[in-house]
Amino acid sequence: MTRARLAVPVFLLSLLVLAGCAGREPAPAAGPTPAAGGPQRIVSLSPATTETLFAIGAGAHVVAVDDQSDYPANAPRTALSGLTPSAEAIAAYKPDLVVASADTGGLVGALGKLGIKSLVLPSAGTLDEAYGQMTTLGKETGHGPEADRLVTGIKSELAALVAATPKPAAPLSYYHELSQDYYSANSHTFVGQVYGLFGLVNVADSAPSSSGYPQLSAEALVKADPKLIFLADTKCCKQDAAAVAARPGWAAISAVKNGDVVALDDDIASRWGPRLLDFAKAVAAAVAKAAPGGR
Repeated sequence: MTRARLAVPVFLLSLLVLAGCAGREPAPAAGPTPAAGGPQRIVSLSPATTETLFAIGAGAHVVAVDDQSDYPANAPRTALSGLTPSAEAIAAYKPDLVVASADTGGLVGALGKLGIKSLVLPSAGTLDEAYGQMTTLGKETGHGPEADRLVTGIKSELAALVAATPKPAAPLSYYHELSQDYYSANSHTFVGQVYGLFGLVNVADSAPSSSGYPQLSAEALVKADPKLIFLADTKCCKQDAAAVAARPGWAAISAVKNGDVVALDDDIASRWGPRLLDFAKAVAAAVAKAAPGGR
């Protein structure tokens, strides 16, 4: 769910395109076989992929990343676009592996004609898909053991975090905001699955959606009265607890009245890479605070 600093309509359009690919097996395209130690010049066109490549020790071979890949700070950010990729612009970096989140505009075929190997890793819809992509990147870059250790570590820390988080007597309802016009993520998404680990109930699940990202209404949200509100539009749209409280009728929502409006980092809350633990920690802290005795 790559949305860093993108306008919401563009983000949602790209999201729907990527969601159509979710669940497919990663598809390496035809091209030259990488050296035994893995590719030496990698281009990443996905922020989540960029973060994973650096986390598994393949960062030294990353020669260019797309314009939305802003983490880690030493990633070689360029003007390359992951949403509207240009095979010619990518080829200028002389890569022997290009990792993209979709075969947009026939990118795989265009790169193949240039003798460049590509790997398509679609938007992860579940935690298992996220782990699978980390493992795949490890195998494709010659960093299999490092990727295995990364996945094992994340699973272990996540399980410990969930076990240590207080469980309220009654499940807490929540609203995850992607944009000011009330787009959200239901429980069938990667984001929703993280919340589900903590026993939270998603108010967006009652809204119809073929993509997993329904648009709610202000009236429906006030009526749903979520006990927790998580804002994933703090960087893109400058939303915070004060802005939410100022919305007509929202001062009556339990999350607003009790100070349980949580400002998230937009990027961390939308990427299925190694920083998903940071997202989970933010959720755990909010649940612990809202639980009896947590205030």
